[in-house]
Amino acid sequence: MASASQWVQGARPRTLPAALAPVAAGTGAAIWQLGADGGTTDWSQVVPRALLALAVSFSLQIGVNFANDYSDGIRGTDDDRVGPFRLTGSGAAAPATVKRAAIGSLALGGLFGLALVALAQIWWTLLIGAAAIAAAWFYTGGKRPYGYRGLGEVFVFLFFGLVAVNGTAYAITLQLSAPAVLASIAIGLLAVALMLTNNLRDIPTDALSGKRTLAVRLGDRGTRVLYAAMLLLPFVLLVPVMIVQWPTVLVLAALPLAIGPVRAVLGGAAGRELIAVLGATGRLELVYSLLLLIGLSL
Repeated sequence: MASASQWVQGARPRTLPAALAPVAAGTGAAIWQLGADGGTTDWSQVVPRALLALAVSFSLQIGVNFANDYSDGIRGTDDDRVGPFRLTGSGAAAPATVKRAAIGSLALGGLFGLALVALAQIWWTLLIGAAAIAAAWFYTGGKRPYGYRGLGEVFVFLFFGLVAVNGTAYAITLQLSAPAVLASIAIGLLAVALMLTNNLRDIPTDALSGKRTLAVRLGDRGTRVLYAAMLLLPFVLLVPVMIVQWPTVLVLAALPLAIGPVRAVLGGAAGRELIAVLGATGRLELVYSLLLLIGLSL
């Protein structure tokens, strides 16, 4: 039976910045929009909706992590693993137990999403929420998981970038804005960088097990170059926002955090060295999003 500490490791806390970042960026964009419309910020509207969006994001992130743990574990993809601890692959937890944890986390995210939809009265977005839950499961689950065909980064960009940022902003203001769209692209690219870090590390084992991730398809060098681009492009994307809302130049303070991981990846870091890169990438995304939240709110 897995210990509490092992369950925490199985939830992959290093990936949680990818869940917090889009909500922070979307909340900042919403606050900016409320100010641009000439009204005062109604915090009784902003705070509950932002917190519900965060609960949805955290639940789905943990759910997809457990689902990935379960699906890769039963397929044998994690049998010879270099990366962080896995519940199923290590034998610490029964596959059925990990599967129930995944379904429970995704269901909890669905309940939080339903509460947010009801509060904001945006019932049509239930379809988007259902698509997000399906995407979380079929990343490595089902008979034809899209993560095994090199599409994982595409869906991460879509759901942890475009959908999560714009969805948070829309749930608060019932509007979309250019800053929200640009922020969603930037956050999506950073989320892709997180996934690339994992998949770069796992190229040898994924290739052997038939898991054709984008990293396997691009090869080692191509993946490293793409990773560097994913970390640097978000700063370029925000230039138009900085012109309109000058306090968002605060985001540039996060740029030094990109130097270490980019240098490590382009320098050939591999295996367990990339676990530290994963943590550094998560910290960059978190700091970037929080600075963006502050810059858009001022």
